[in-house]
Amino acid sequence: MAEINDKILKHLAELARIEIDPKNEARFLSDFKNILGHFEELANLDTSGVVPMTGGTSLKNITREDEFNEIKDQGKGVESFPESKDGYLKVPPVFE
Repeated sequence: MAEINDKILKHLAELARIEIDPKNEARFLSDFKNILGHFEELANLDTSGVVPMTGGTSLKNITREDEFNEIKDQGKGVESFPESKDGYLKVPPVFE
């Protein structure tokens, strides 16, 4: 893993659009090194016997198949609407 230095720290701060006070640079650099050290520890763990998870659970969603139900009196809704044109419902404009 690449060693983090002042140049990389400044680049990361620029990407994140944050200003790091020069007197705090040493502390941030130390914190980043500690964080990256934890990731190195994780990278060195033996996970060969661990079953990968996809989504955090082995439960499956139970759903029913879609069913088509014929709607009776389809034209009744359009006919009862105050205004319609070419089978579409006419509504007042939302944006003026």
